[in-house]
Formats: sequence, C-alpha cells, structure tokens
Amino acid sequence: MDRNLNSNGHVVKSEALEGDRELGKVLEGAPSVMVVEPSSVRRMQDAARPRGIADARRRGLFSVGDLVQLTDPRGKMHTVTLEEGGAYHTHRGILPHDDILGRPEGIVVASSNGNAFLALRPILDDFVLSMPRGAQVIYPKDAARIVGLANLGAGARVAEAGVGSGALTCSLLRAVGDDGRVYSYERRPEFAEVAEGNVTRWFGHRPENWILTLGDMATALTVTDLDAVILDMLAPWEVLDSVGRALAPGGVMVGYVATTTQLSRLVESMRVIGGWTEPRAEETLLRTWHLEGLAVRPDHRMNGHTAFLVTSRRLAPGTVLPPRKRRPAPGAYGDDYNGPGAVRDTLPEADENG
Repeated sequence: MDRNLNSNGHVVKSEALEGDRELGKVLEGAPSVMVVEPSSVRRMQDAARPRGIADARRRGLFSVGDLVQLTDPRGKMHTVTLEEGGAYHTHRGILPHDDILGRPEGIVVASSNGNAFLALRPILDDFVLSMPRGAQVIYPKDAARIVGLANLGAGARVAEAGVGSGALTCSLLRAVGDDGRVYSYERRPEFAEVAEGNVTRWFGHRPENWILTLGDMATALTVTDLDAVILDMLAPWEVLDSVGRALAPGGVMVGYVATTTQLSRLVESMRVIGGWTEPRAEETLLRTWHLEGLAVRPDHRMNGHTAFLVTSRRLAPGTVLPPRKRRPAPGAYGDDYNGPGAVRDTLPEADENG
C-alpha cells in the first residue's frame, strides 16, 4: 500500500491521513495519495526532526531516521537507523526497514528466513553498550551515579574533560535539558569525531547547547560559574587550578579514575592545594540476577570495578577548612610516602583532641 508522511514526519498508510494535518493537504476531489518529490520528502523529514533535548524522546510510530533496537532470538541487540527502502542484513536473514516503518514499538517482525526480532526504540543504557567506540565508554552504572553526585538538573551548566566516545555526554545533556549547557573538552580529534557522531545519532540532531572544544582543559577552560565539572582523564590533578576557577562556590567536582594510584594522587593533591571540601571516594558494583522458576540466584557474572568516583565541592574564595579531627592511619604518611604533600609540615595536622 502507498505510504505518505504526516506533519510529524512519521510514515503512515494513506487512509490514516488526518484532515488538514497531512502534508500537502488533500483537497476535495483530489487523489487520496499525494506524490511528493524525493527532495521535498527530505526537507519535510528534516523539518520534523527533533531540535531540542526533550524532542529526542520520541514515541509513536516508527519513522525514517528513528533508531530501532532489534533483539534476536538469542537476546543479542542490534541498533539500526531506519531508512525508507533500507534493509538490515544478518546471518539470520534480511529484515526490510519497511516492515517496521509506520508501526508502533513493541512489535515482532520476521526476517527473510523466518527468524523473529523484537523491535523497540533503544534506551540510553543499551545504546551506550552498542555505540561505536573511540575510547572506552563510561558505563551506565557510573554515568547515572555521576549525574546524581554532580546534582545535575534542568538548566545546570557542566563541563567534562575527556569526551571519549560520548556516552557520558548523552547522560549530561539529558540531565541539564534544553536550558542547560554542557562544555566538553577532548585532546584527541579522532575521539571527538566519534563522540560527535554518537551524540548526534542518539538525539537525532546535534544539540545546540553542547559545546565541544578540541584542546586541553587546563588551558582551554575559560567559562566560569559552572555547577559541576567531570574529569575523566589520566591525570586529573593537572587541571585542578583551572577547575577551581571555573566552578561556582559550592559547585561539584567529580573525578573518574581507574586505579588506586590515581585515586590517591588526586585526593592528596586536592588536600594540598586547598579550596575543596574533604574528598570522598566510592565505586559502584552492579550484580544482576537469574530468574527462572525456583532457580532464583545471582548471575555468575557481574559488572564489578570500572572506576573510582572522587567527589568534592568548591569552597568560597579564601575559605580554609578546619583541621581534620580524625587521625590518619598509622604509617599513612610515613617515611616511604612520596605523594603530594610528602613534606610533613605541608600536611594537615590532626586535632590534638581528635
């Protein structure tokens, strides 16, 4: 049956056109099917594409340009961008995109050799795990925690160093919404290119409130009064001065580091430099469960350590924290300690009554 595009850019069957809302407005006595030139179709689709962060949360019938997540009989997920006349080729057969276009989410479609695929729009968690990668992605379990620790919400302004493959960027943009700003800094152009492609693909357009800068945050970070800064880089202690100038008093710094050596150096550097609340470190371990009849148990595999999250807040200019009352562990700053503040008289002393 012939297909047309409605005013939202969705592909619909010709009898489903809605009065004055259909493209080209079918006039009385005119044919029920309107022939549209391909160039016009592209312009209409471009006009219907989302232009804001909120618009990217699409619902309704599948249309050209939408992402679809196809789950095969073994549970493997495949993320595909729908095209008119396109087809997804797999060893389980060919699946024409036209079998999905104009239909709702949650349907099962069959490939050319009879294999069934479940068709849904992907959620961000699934998209991140299947996105093309330049650098290692920040996994959803950590991205969700970072958004919470950074206290991000609509209208917030946040910077990140190390855009990687754009996984965290998608979470940050969705958290701050259309009224917020995300400033991303990346040293390597090949990573920036991959990230830009992934972010654009997820939102259906390049968000206007995302500023991607190719360069080192230590010298390129010029914005001020930020609500939060996220550091996903090899040596985050090297940019603490720049981050301190950029954050508003009370703003949050979250460091994402993989090793205990990085963890210790970042925290001790912040203590020596001053201007920060006492840093806190944590990690998130995620364990799924097997559910089958009476066999209810933890899965044999789990998402264990990926990174440590270090959190601290910026103090007002000139503010000095009171001395820590808790004594360091015996030997913590012994003769063999050679980290930041290794000279004893530069380290914070414990309160005598602590």
